[in-house]
Amino acid sequence: MSSDYEISDDEGEYYDEDEMMEDAQDDDEDDMDMDDYPDDFKLNSSSQNKSYEVDYTSLSQSSVEKSMKEDIDHICGIFGVEPSVATLLLRHQAWNKERLIEKYMETPTSVLVAAGASMPEVPTSPKPARTHSVDKSTAGPSSRRSTRSSSKILSSITSPTRSTTQKSTSSSSSTSSSSKSRKDCKSEEPESFVCPICFDDSPDLKQLSLNCGHAACSGCWHAYTTSKIRDEGEHCIRCMTEGCALVATDEFIHNILDADAPDGVDTEDNVVTWARFRELVVRNFVASNPKLKFCPYPGCTNTVSCPSAASKSALTSMVPTVSCGARGIIGSPANKPAARPASSSSSVSSLQDKEHVFCFGCPIETDHRPVVCGVARMWLQKCEDDSETANWIKSNTKECSQCQSTIEKNGGCNHMTCKKCKYEFCWVCMGSWTEHGTAWYSCNRYDEKGSIEARDAQSRSRASLERYLHYYNRWANHEQSAKLSVELYAKTEKKMEDMQITSELTWIEVQFMKKAVEEVEKCRMTLKWTYAMAYYLAKGNEKDLFEDNQRDLEKAVEDLSELLESPIETENIPTLRQKVTDKTVYVQKRNEIVLEDTATGFQDGRWKWNATVDGFEAPNVESLID
Repeated sequence: MSSDYEISDDEGEYYDEDEMMEDAQDDDEDDMDMDDYPDDFKLNSSSQNKSYEVDYTSLSQSSVEKSMKEDIDHICGIFGVEPSVATLLLRHQAWNKERLIEKYMETPTSVLVAAGASMPEVPTSPKPARTHSVDKSTAGPSSRRSTRSSSKILSSITSPTRSTTQKSTSSSSSTSSSSKSRKDCKSEEPESFVCPICFDDSPDLKQLSLNCGHAACSGCWHAYTTSKIRDEGEHCIRCMTEGCALVATDEFIHNILDADAPDGVDTEDNVVTWARFRELVVRNFVASNPKLKFCPYPGCTNTVSCPSAASKSALTSMVPTVSCGARGIIGSPANKPAARPASSSSSVSSLQDKEHVFCFGCPIETDHRPVVCGVARMWLQKCEDDSETANWIKSNTKECSQCQSTIEKNGGCNHMTCKKCKYEFCWVCMGSWTEHGTAWYSCNRYDEKGSIEARDAQSRSRASLERYLHYYNRWANHEQSAKLSVELYAKTEKKMEDMQITSELTWIEVQFMKKAVEEVEKCRMTLKWTYAMAYYLAKGNEKDLFEDNQRDLEKAVEDLSELLESPIETENIPTLRQKVTDKTVYVQKRNEIVLEDTATGFQDGRWKWNATVDGFEAPNVESLID
């Protein structure tokens, strides 16, 4: 009897065959690779094993448009409307399909009107009984106006697809009146139509209108649409007639910029305008979905999907740093592929070719790990409020001993009077002036109790400022050092070229210098934000351990920077290469330790703050800072 299982030579069982089946299954899974998935999903980040990394997917604009089309087709299948109408409905409801379906099932007409997909229904009133014949001269203009309106609608170039609601409305007229309108169109329209916007009455004027029938010339429509898209960044373009809320469909806009574009308009400008309109539509879709975020880099049209960071509560336990998958500044010469850099100016190209990395959870357009979004925003706000004047205040002012108001001395006399609380004190010892007797221009009461208390109050105020400046100066120093990466790249690439000339190393073998520079820049950004986090951390063992890791990373970064800036000697190149490579690996490891420990602390709830942070427990009163 034949069997699907093979008997092992060593044992009379088919256990080995099970292992073979598992191995075969694993092989099949390996063979699947990424070929079984759409191309848009091949930009997925690799499996995340580190606590400070998040899972996300990078999406191109075309893949986002596919998702939009799926939603549009879904609505078309349920409502039985055309895609152009379904698009307007979804945009009006912020691409919320469930809410749209619920509202449309209740009052479809009001939803269509609110979305700008159809005209509001005009209430009909009972016709009065006719008791006399209508004067022909009175009826003439009205009849001509009706004919002209019908001819405009029939002859205007509207969107290729119309909603069923509009079709039923336009078909309400009788066959005889439509035929008459077509006959009158040939003779009346070229002579009678005058654009209500530019008042042009040329015989060859091309008129366009939406289903509302408010016609205008193609030139006015083109100028209006281009201005809305290019200047105002609008994707919802309504009829130009005042009081009309009908919205132009995508097909209508595309025709204005293509087939119905006026003569003399640059075709390339129309292509750019249409591309900008598509981008605005995608941005509207992305902004309506909390799981998606548009790349903030200039010119980039990629999107990132990060469902794990979509909720506000998740931002208290992670820093969702993501990448859109693109590099450099889109459309810039530096972003185009080129041969090996041949001059120091190529450092700018190297810097601009950096990957687009940003935070998914907040508007900060950089990687602000290890600090969470709430604390990072607090720090930036404090820097905007305090950093410009902090140093001047420290050098030129003192605080009133009674009300703590900041006071600037504007004269030579040491007898000061606070304008806020009218407290009189001595500028030198900060004690009450009543204890100084007649010693108006000198002070010998430094040991008096009042003077000691005043100096203590001022010391506390100064200590708060000194503490802020301590963290701010180091934060700003690392930020400035990171900004000088262009110059560091230039120096490094010059050294890399010198190494090739003076040694037998190839261009690939000298890449260790570039890798070291990139690691230094990355670690300086980490160090920059560690000072923001340390400022708000409450005192305790956790903060001490955090600052120990911070110190080790900072020392390693400075050592590596010193190696990179040291002069190159031909006989020392092998030694320098070994030192730089070893130090780069060590710096990278220290950076991972800081990020890992901080991220684990957020997940475990170890970090305590000395200020109120959204999503965290309120700090103790004694640990609060000013």
